[in-house]
Amino acid sequence: MQKPIYKLLLILSLFASDFLQAYPYDGYLITGIRRLLRLQLVMNGELRGTKPPSGGQKSIGDMLLNLQNERGDSLENLPPVSEDFQKKIDALFPNRDESYSVSVLEVTPGKPVRYAERQADREFNPGSVGKLAIAAGLFTELQRLFPDAPEKRIELMRNRMIIADQWAMPNHHEVPVYNVETKAFAVRAVRIGDTFSLYEWTDHMLSASSNAAASTVWKEMLLMRQFGENYPPSLEQEAEFFKNTRKDSLKIMALSVVNDPLRTVGITENEWQLGSFFTATGQNRVPGARSYATPRALMKYLVAME
Repeated sequence: MQKPIYKLLLILSLFASDFLQAYPYDGYLITGIRRLLRLQLVMNGELRGTKPPSGGQKSIGDMLLNLQNERGDSLENLPPVSEDFQKKIDALFPNRDESYSVSVLEVTPGKPVRYAERQADREFNPGSVGKLAIAAGLFTELQRLFPDAPEKRIELMRNRMIIADQWAMPNHHEVPVYNVETKAFAVRAVRIGDTFSLYEWTDHMLSASSNAAASTVWKEMLLMRQFGENYPPSLEQEAEFFKNTRKDSLKIMALSVVNDPLRTVGITENEWQLGSFFTATGQNRVPGARSYATPRALMKYLVAME
C-alpha cells in the first residue's frame, strides 16, 4: 500500500516507550537528531552510557515494511472479521470490564491476514496517541511544499531551527538534550530559549511524548500552510500572522492540517479527530474542538503507515 504522505514516517520510526532506547540508533547522519549521535557513540563504545536492550539496537537497515505490494494493496480497507480469530480474541475478555476495546490485525509472514475486534468503534480520549495525527499532518504539509522532492523535505527538517517560546509552555515531559561539542547530556523539560531542529522537535513529540514539542510542530504546520513556498517566515511575520488572523480562521486551519490526512486514508470524522493543542498557550491562541479516537481508527492508521 503506497501512501505518499506517510513515506517519511519510516525514517522517523522512533516510537519507543523510553526515548533513551528509541531506535534506529544510527539515524544521525540522515536526520541530524543529536540524541541519536549520542546513542550511536554509546553503541560504538566511544561514550559511556547504558546500551538499550537487544530489541532497541536496530539500525535503519533493519526497518522493514511488512505490507508491501499485493498484500498491502489488499488492505486498502480492513478485512472482514475472521470467525476463528474472533473467537480467540473474545476468549480473552470473559471476566474483564465491559469497557475493554481492541482492534487486532494478524499479518504474520506466511499466514493469511486475519482481523478481529471488540468494541473497536468505541470513542476514547486519544491523549498522546493524538500526536500521531500531528506527525501525519507534518509530512503532508512537507509534501505540499516539495511534492516531487523528498530530499528537500529531509533537508528542511534538518535545517529549520526553532527556538522554544510560549507555544511550548507550560510543559513537564522531559526530553534528551545533547551538546555535540561538549558531549554534555541532560534529560529535562523544554525551556524557553531551547533550540532544536524541526526533526528534533518531531522526535521529542514522538519518542518522548513532549506536549511542548507537539504544540510547536503543530504551530509550524500552520505556518507551512499559510506561507507555502515562503516558509519559514521571519519571527516578525509569524507574530503578525497569529496576531491578525481571526480566531475562527486559525481554528479551521488547525483542524484541517491534522485531520485531513486521516480522512485521506479512510479514517472518518466519527472515528478520529484531534481537536486542540497540547499546551495551554496553544489552546489560548488557537481555539479548539473535542478530541476523540477509536481503536479501529488507530488500526487504519498503522496499516496506512506501512
